[in-house]
Amino acid sequence: MNRKKKINQIYKNRMKKQNAKLHSSNKPRYISKADRAQMEAEEAALAADATTTVETVNIDAVEAEATSTNEAQ
Repeated sequence: MNRKKKINQIYKNRMKKQNAKLHSSNKPRYISKADRAQMEAEEAALAADATTTVETVNIDAVEAEATSTNEAQ
C-alpha cells in the first residue's frame, strides 16, 4: 500500500470515529430486570401513600362537615 493511500485511510477512520461520537443513539438505556422490579415496587409504594393521603384528607373533610353540622343544630 502506498504512503498516500495509507494516510488517507487513517484520516478517514479517524473522521468516522469522530462522527460516530457526534450522533448518539436514540435507543433507550438498558434497565435490568431487577432494577425494573425495584422501580415498580417504589412506584407502587408511592401510589399507596398517595391513596392513603387522599383517604385521610377525605375522612378529615367528612369529620369536619359532621362537626359543623352538629354545631349548627
